[in-house]
Amino acid sequence: MTIPNADRAIIAAEKLTAYLLNVSHKRGAAKARLLLGLGYQTATPQVVESDLRTQHLSLDITRTSENLYGVVYEIEGPIKTPSGKTVRFCSIWQVDTGTDVPRFITMYPR
Repeated sequence: MTIPNADRAIIAAEKLTAYLLNVSHKRGAAKARLLLGLGYQTATPQVVESDLRTQHLSLDITRTSENLYGVVYEIEGPIKTPSGKTVRFCSIWQVDTGTDVPRFITMYPR
């Protein structure tokens, strides 16, 4: 089963530019170094977004859980990166209580 309403998923630009691709971010720096090393660029965060949409959101859910804010979905699978290397990532998505649209939370290598 894939994430419900994956075609309407929200991937906030700030999540990509201020966190995942920001080597100065307290918690995201290691992820940023990895992603930049795989050919992603801070100037073109839409490439990360496109890869998540086309290569991850079509995959089946690996795990589902609930927290205070809604339902959390995890997807594990390969992403072919701009460098040409394929890396297995876990992406985290949340459907907040009272909504039906998934929201991107984070991703990390597996």
